[in-house]
Amino acid sequence: MTAPGYRTLVVPAARLDEYRRAAALTFPMVGDPLLDDSLPFAVPPERAVAVEAPDGQLVATHGSYPFRLPLPGGAVRCAGLTWVGVRPDHRRRGLMTSMLRAHAERSLARGEPVSALFAAEAAIYGRFGYGSACDEVRLTLPRGAALRPVEGSSGLAVQVERFDAATHADLVEDVHVRAGAGRPGWIARTPRALRDRVLADRPAARGGAEPLLLATVRRGDDVRALALLARREEADETGPRFTVQVRQASTLDPAATHRLWSVLLDLDLTASVTTPALPVDDPLLQLLVDPRPGRRRVTDNLWVRVLDLPAALGARRYAARLDVVLDVGDAFLPRNAGRWRLVTDADGAAEVTRTDAEPDVRLDVRELGAMLLGGRSAAALATAGLLDGPADAVDRLAVAFGSPLAPVCPWLF
Repeated sequence: MTAPGYRTLVVPAARLDEYRRAAALTFPMVGDPLLDDSLPFAVPPERAVAVEAPDGQLVATHGSYPFRLPLPGGAVRCAGLTWVGVRPDHRRRGLMTSMLRAHAERSLARGEPVSALFAAEAAIYGRFGYGSACDEVRLTLPRGAALRPVEGSSGLAVQVERFDAATHADLVEDVHVRAGAGRPGWIARTPRALRDRVLADRPAARGGAEPLLLATVRRGDDVRALALLARREEADETGPRFTVQVRQASTLDPAATHRLWSVLLDLDLTASVTTPALPVDDPLLQLLVDPRPGRRRVTDNLWVRVLDLPAALGARRYAARLDVVLDVGDAFLPRNAGRWRLVTDADGAAEVTRTDAEPDVRLDVRELGAMLLGGRSAAALATAGLLDGPADAVDRLAVAFGSPLAPVCPWLF
């Protein structure tokens, strides 16, 4: 229920500029008029939602993207939540709660059993049932960081050129999608308007760096790896010490991974290289001869909200046979609360049904979202007091929900 005097509405095209101005009062965004004029707004029209105040102004915003979220052994339709904010002069009136309730209802009506987001403020979304589902790691490495050898790397050709979105965007997205095959959380950048904005090289966002470069690694005509990167001119008393920011690094096989990073870590005049968001099991971490020099920052990545419990749990595959009764708490969406029996077969497929049987494990829907991608262990959650049950049931749950590859979404939406 929206606060008295306020109403929630799908934003008509004529009010999109007002929608963006309201969002800009929430987030300290540096706009780029040239980009805004040349590229369409990326949130699909029917998914841009706002709260209108009694005086007719838009004072709170949210939107979503129609994603397909990869899960262990499967995928699920997902509402990628974005642009969530309330103007500073309209806070503490329940608008955030009403917006997220409207988002859940609209997502369910579209047949999207899951919602996911990147949390600008991590403390907010847990109370609405979102669980921190995986981590990312970013490295800052010194130039010349040595890599262990990989057979076939030296025979691959490398080409570096200026990135041109009109020429290269389809290639960049194709390699991105192929590089993430089988990895939970690795979302394709759709719709196309969103991809174009993600890949846009905004001068206002360069921070003094050069226009983007595209580095490709090829075996004949086949692109096996690529990176988007930019160098920033810096110097000290010893001479040039440029920094390199890698915005995307997508690789398809070990030899191409080695060849790409061998080039990126040894560019002339540079002193350090910062990676994009990587999964915590990324091949680069295994290839470093000495992983200690430089800096490593691990932080939360995707937050996941289960909206339709049986549909969400039934969309993935499980790593072991399981017959367990879950007692799930969900104060925000009571449709998910209660006891559910989860039974998997020899192929890892699951059947999820309501039951009155005694529960084996008790947990909140927040923890269920955290476990959905296979990036959080039920056993670890139990040791923190966030999941309750006998050790054998918890351990079976941890094994069945696990993923061979660490989940991550390497780009921000």
